[in-house]
Amino acid sequence: MAIARFPGLVIDCPDAGALAAFYGALLGWKVKADPTWAEIRPDDGSDCISFQQVDGYRAPDWPSQTVPQQMHLDLMVEDLDEGEKAVIELGGTKADTQPGTTFRVFLDPASHPFCLCVD
Repeated sequence: MAIARFPGLVIDCPDAGALAAFYGALLGWKVKADPTWAEIRPDDGSDCISFQQVDGYRAPDWPSQTVPQQMHLDLMVEDLDEGEKAVIELGGTKADTQPGTTFRVFLDPASHPFCLCVD
């Protein structure tokens, strides 16, 4: 029997509302934001990704280890080209390093790496 449930994931960032808006639009989830905390959830409320505003935030420098990534999201898509177009339109950037063929690495507006993976 599990000891805990997985209610959500919290990501540090310089602007909680802006990063929640980016991922909310990317996933089609609803955004709820306060000045230093924001979260996104699907319509059924089953999952949650939260964003915590941090003073002195230092963006990851992936793939360098100068400021290493501490986590990344793998988001499933049916078409990598369509997903890439949407990410760019929402303000994300494609990473210079692309280590695979079944996924693509992007940086969100706070420079966290994340992947779009073929579903």
